[in-house]
Amino acid sequence: QVQLVESGGGLVQPGGSLRLSCAVSGNRFSVNAMAWYRQAPGKQREKVAGITNDGNTNYADSVLGRFTISRDNAKNTASLQMNSLKPEDTAVYYCNADVRIPNGGRWPLGNYWGQGTQVTVSS
Repeated sequence: QVQLVESGGGLVQPGGSLRLSCAVSGNRFSVNAMAWYRQAPGKQREKVAGITNDGNTNYADSVLGRFTISRDNAKNTASLQMNSLKPEDTAVYYCNADVRIPNGGRWPLGNYWGQGTQVTVSS
């Protein structure tokens, strides 16, 4: 099995910045695509940004130009740099990853979530 652990959330004023990090750990695994999602109270979880293992990125329109997703394949980590934060960015942010784990000579692909980290943008 693998674990995804997020860090870096907190309280920030509008216009401020935060950097979220996600680390994938386990015994043997191979990470494919990674992504960040968020869920605000009373709303559905939405994808914020994604990155493939060769570095191609995609963003939700609401964060384009403000958020930057990156990854370090050697360390099995992903980060989300969030700038010009707005109150509407307040949510629990979740790391998500497609991960292959060896099983009987095969490496089936599974999807995994972190536990989430709270981001609150407020004055």
